[in-house]
Amino acid sequence: MHPTPPLIPHPALLSTNAPASPLTPTTPGFYLRPRPHGFAAHVCASPQNLCAVRQLARAELLAQGIEDDAVDSAQLVLSELVGNSVRAYGEYVPLVVEVYVTAYGVAVNVHDPDPEALPRRRATPLDSAEAEAGRGLGLVDLLAPGWHVRRSAIGKQVCCRVPAEPGGS
Repeated sequence: MHPTPPLIPHPALLSTNAPASPLTPTTPGFYLRPRPHGFAAHVCASPQNLCAVRQLARAELLAQGIEDDAVDSAQLVLSELVGNSVRAYGEYVPLVVEVYVTAYGVAVNVHDPDPEALPRRRATPLDSAEAEAGRGLGLVDLLAPGWHVRRSAIGKQVCCRVPAEPGGS
């Protein structure tokens, strides 16, 4: 069995003048665990942490050679899944967000603490001009076909694979 890498407090990732070292603890509630071809971020859900995870996902996926369109799709899937957790449990819910490149595309997985509350699609058509909400899982269906939910040690995990091929931007 391999030892689990330590949780690394992540720096203020996204300030242009922040140090690049992942060892500088400056953001409470945001811990980064590197993994092959990506990362796992342990976060308390907040607008700032969602922004940080989205930017981290963009930087990591581009560094892995994923094309811009697939990066944009992965960021949208990530936002929808985190947004669903926040709507279900409120801001500052503890989440684990994983983003990494596989042979089959980009994996975007979000763990939340409730194994019983499953994501539900609403009947809102994606092209409805009147709808103000309820299209998120429809978008996830389009961008990450075949997504699924499974129980995890944390509660549950929504697992998505965004089709992508390395190609650089």
